[in-house]
Amino acid sequence: MRTALILASTSRYRRELLQRLRLPFDVVSPEVDETPLPGEAPAALALRLALAKARAVQACQPGAVVIGSDQVADLDGEPIGKPHTHERAVAQLTRLSGRSVVFQTGVAVVAPGFERALLASVRVRFRALAPAEIEHYLRTEQPYDCAGSAKSETLGIALLEAIDSDDPTALVGLPLIRTCALLREAGIDPLAGA
Repeated sequence: MRTALILASTSRYRRELLQRLRLPFDVVSPEVDETPLPGEAPAALALRLALAKARAVQACQPGAVVIGSDQVADLDGEPIGKPHTHERAVAQLTRLSGRSVVFQTGVAVVAPGFERALLASVRVRFRALAPAEIEHYLRTEQPYDCAGSAKSETLGIALLEAIDSDDPTALVGLPLIRTCALLREAGIDPLAGA
């Protein structure tokens, strides 16, 4: 009998990334409060939320291996979250224009007798953006569910000058290199086959 693998996330981006590993998995909403703690650094927030999501789902599915993940954009130590509205997305991209931001992506795997989390950091340098470019991008892409209001996997790549990362999937929301390492430690090897 195979161990149940669960992605503790409602993110379609994370689901699409995990599908690349060709492992059967279920998706369960973790129902975790994502509010930063006072003074909490973006990297610490991403790791805490990744673990909290995995723990919350694993508590309801105690025999499962659960993956949790969270991403926080880090602008000079300040967390930049999902904008949720057009106006906030305009404000975010205006603020990020011509600047570098670090996207901190935490991933955690929780299983019976196993709990571990890792962080992937991606430095992104935004071009100097004109207001008309920001408006066109947001009206076309509507990335209101993305930290920092940018989706690099589609038109958002045109907002950027450079991406520096050792895990190219981390910017999309689930660092697959680190996820594979954690899954192997928890007893699931994506390359082992059925």
